[in-house]
Amino acid sequence: MSTLHHGGLAASENRADLAALLLRLLAGAWFLVHGLTKLLVFTPAGTAGYFQSLGLPGALGYLTMVLEIAGGLALIAGIATRHVALVLAAVLLGAAWFGHAANGFGFGNPGGGWEYPVFWAVTMLALSLLGDGAWSLGKRR
Repeated sequence: MSTLHHGGLAASENRADLAALLLRLLAGAWFLVHGLTKLLVFTPAGTAGYFQSLGLPGALGYLTMVLEIAGGLALIAGIATRHVALVLAAVLLGAAWFGHAANGFGFGNPGGGWEYPVFWAVTMLALSLLGDGAWSLGKRR
């Protein structure tokens, strides 16, 4: 099978770079909003208290907030995307397990089910495979 070229780049590479950009921007904005909501709406103390209500250390609430904000910014910029996406996939799997597993599959269930955070965790795994992409601060030269 031949690869089409446009402007010196393979068309499939252009599509992968575009996919990485779209996923990075969407996921980065999504994590940034969630982290800032924990910081500005629920407050750090409230976030820590929620984590404690789940039987987790309150410090994990602070860590999650920092990871979501810093990770969101890193994804938007395209810095260390592979590593950041893997860390955020772990955060999402933790949310699915500790915050939503008892609520069943559907995210429309009371308290939100585990389907949505697991979907995003798998999305982060796909992004970790794509990497930074050409349109990023972390692109390889």
